[in-house]
Formats: sequence, C-alpha cells, structure tokens
Amino acid sequence: MSSPTHSANTGRIILHIGTGSFHRAHQAWYLHRLRESGNEHALDWSIAAGNIRSDMNPTHEALAAQNGMYTLETVTPDGVRAYEHIRSIQHVLPWSPDHAPLIECGASRTCRIISFTVTESGYYLDSRDRLDVSHPDIAADLDGARTTIYGVLAAILDARRRADGGPVTLQCCDNLRHNGEKFRAGFAEFLERRNLAELKRWVDEHTTTPSAMVDRITPRPTPDIRPHVLAATGFDDRCPVMGESFAQWVIEDDFIAGRPAWESAGAELVDSVLPYEEAKIRILNATHSCIAWAGTLAGFEYIHEGTGDAEIARFAGDYITQDVIPSLLPSPVDLPRYRDVVLERFGNPDIRDTNERVAADGFTKLSGFIVPTLRDCFARGASPSATALLPALFLAFLARWADGTLRIPYRDSLLDHQEIRAMLASEDPVAVFCADRRVWGELASDSRLVEAVRTASHSVNLWLAARHGVHNRK
Repeated sequence: MSSPTHSANTGRIILHIGTGSFHRAHQAWYLHRLRESGNEHALDWSIAAGNIRSDMNPTHEALAAQNGMYTLETVTPDGVRAYEHIRSIQHVLPWSPDHAPLIECGASRTCRIISFTVTESGYYLDSRDRLDVSHPDIAADLDGARTTIYGVLAAILDARRRADGGPVTLQCCDNLRHNGEKFRAGFAEFLERRNLAELKRWVDEHTTTPSAMVDRITPRPTPDIRPHVLAATGFDDRCPVMGESFAQWVIEDDFIAGRPAWESAGAELVDSVLPYEEAKIRILNATHSCIAWAGTLAGFEYIHEGTGDAEIARFAGDYITQDVIPSLLPSPVDLPRYRDVVLERFGNPDIRDTNERVAADGFTKLSGFIVPTLRDCFARGASPSATALLPALFLAFLARWADGTLRIPYRDSLLDHQEIRAMLASEDPVAVFCADRRVWGELASDSRLVEAVRTASHSVNLWLAARHGVHNRK
C-alpha cells in the first residue's frame, strides 16, 4: 500500500477494483466531495484501489507515487474548466498475479464495501444475461484462475469467510442495466459451476448487491490534460482525469455493512433505481445512438457536431418528447428537464466523443435502448413514428457501411458482418431486419413494427437525398 492518511487497520475501507478513468471521475470523486464536506463521519471512509489486470499498471504506479492523489479536470458545455485534487484513494494496492493485496484487503473486517468498475463486457453475460461459460476467461476461472471479477471475488470472499470478516456489500458501478441484480445472478451461477456450495451459502447470507445508475461522460485522457492541469494548478500530475461537469449517481439503499453518507455528496439513495435507469437508458443512451447514426450519415465525426445540427436535434427531440416521456410517466425524474440537460451535454465540444464509438453494437442497442419504447407505444395505441426513425437511421447507416460509402468502420458483437450483408442484399431488407427475434423479441415481424420502420426509412431516404443535394450545390 502507499503511505495512507489513515492506517489500513482503522476506519472503514471501500475496496475498489478497477482504477480507470470512470471510477476516478465518478465514485472516487463522490467520496472526495463527502470527505471535504465536513460530514461528521466522512473521514472514517477511504478507498483502497487495485486492479485485476496489469494493463493499468503505469497509471496505477503513477497514482501510488502520488499517494493516491490525482487531479480531475471538468468542463461545462460552455467550456468552463475546473480542477480538483482528489484525495479519497488512501491506499493504492500493488498489482500481483495472485491478487494477494486485493484478497488481504477484502478479507479484512475494516473493509465494508467491495466496489468494481470492470466495464460492461467484464461481466461476461450473453444475450439472455446468463454467464457466458464458453468465453476463455470464464472457462479459466471455472478451473480456478483469477482473471475475471468472478474468480477474484470468489478468492476474496472465501478468504473473508474463513477469517470471519463479517458481511460486506458488493457494489457494481458499471453502466449495466439492473447491474446489481445481473452481477449477483452471474456470480451465483459462477459459484455453482465451481461447486463452491459453502461459499455460495455464505455469499447469500452475508452480502448485498445494490443496483445503481451511474452517469458522467468520461473520455479517455488525452495528452493535453497534463499541461492543462500544470498550467491551472502548478502540479505536474502524472495521472490526471478529465470528464464533463455533469455527474449523477442513483443507488439502491441496500448496504449490509454500512455506507458513507453518499447523499451528502449529491448522490441519490432510493428504494428502487428502476425509474432513473429507464430514463437514462431511453433518453440518454438511445438518443446518443440516434445522434451517432444520423451524424455519421450527415458526414460528422463527433457527437457534438450532430447535436448542433438542427435536423438531427429535431430527430432526437421528437423521439424523446413524443414517445419516451409519455411512456415513462409518472416518473420521479423531471423528464423534460432531463431531456434538455442530456442534449446540452451531448453538445459539449470539449468532450469530443466520436460517432464511431457510440454507433457500434447497434443491434444490441436497439434491443436494450429502443425496443422498450416501441413496445410501450404499441401497447397504448400510439403511433411510434418518432421512435421508428431510430432503427431506420441505423438501417441506412448499415447500408452505407455495406456499400463502402460510410467513412467509419462498424463493430457489432451480436451479428457477424456476413449476416448483416445478407440482410441488406435481400429483396426486402426492412422485413428481414424486423424479423430478428434477437433484436425485437415478441415484436419480431409484427406488422405494426414493419410498417413503422418502412415509413421511417422512406423519410430517412428523403432526408439524405435533400442533404446530398445541398452538399452538391455548395
């Protein structure tokens, strides 16, 4: 461990696994705000941070050399930058192939929460949210390795059980729908397949896994952040982080061994995260995809460029206003305000989020982000014309990718490229597109869906023809 402000044997520790940019711009920032707030018990809590894999070692070593302190640069949609020295990481755990530092920390009674950011793919869940046992990493851990969050947590919690370390909360902090619930199901299946029945019983009785909705756009640090920090603060930070000024954290209040007073730092503690999660997925995530697909078709490279285009902004705004908001009411979220805030965030030119990144995995995003709103519209007898424009944009995006006129590559983990090309080469691509049950579920081949997407595709083609004509005249 690095030289901590508090001894590792005092206070209450959050062991966090995954010291990437998002954790340091989000969860660690929230605890820093709490520690700086003057809350009576805030300084009782600190973070011990470590990693499962060694690819973050250079950043992690820089963090250790700075005793866990680093600088967060935030930028508003108006371009106003602010700088904070974040000091909530009090213990930097060195990486080890056997993960002994993680196991020792997580087994200690002073550790009350084990949190993790391992990215959505780090949960190895298939399209039915079952553990993907065919993946080599999972197969290795089922044989006793420690390469995934499941294998490492099994080792940590078995050591904690043997040491009588007491109950502990397992807190997923990744952008995964129903994240606590899905992680717990995946972990339970992993323990069953490892024949760790005694450990599974202990986990069932001594852990909770609250779901949470996390939100802060945090791009990969670029080379200009370090000189920005030096110029603004006088500190030559070797591991600074940059993010937007907006941040949100909605957490189910289900902590079995105590928790920091997150609400004093601006987090929202709720009985159910579901309505907040639905608002984010349908408004933020689906709209992000809409702007990425439309923006790419219009010739833009970045999300903020498409957001600033009047026609594309109208596509996004109509989708939210006409279809999403009526589908989600009543809601504890001020949905019109949330819509406006999301679009303002997407228009931030300093974030420089690429269409290529956001446009990927479109079939998965259709299924998770967009189909629920289509389903709700049909259920209440409303025409989903604004929502149908999103899959129509995606279909046009795919068509231009297939004929080589799209300027960016396309990546999709659900379908292979040969299958996509066969769909587009069929006599009726819209009908084939709308027949895939993996994407549309019970709506597959529904005549209402086919008609809505076909009508929207015609509108998209007219829009593209008009834009092409304008560009030719310039």
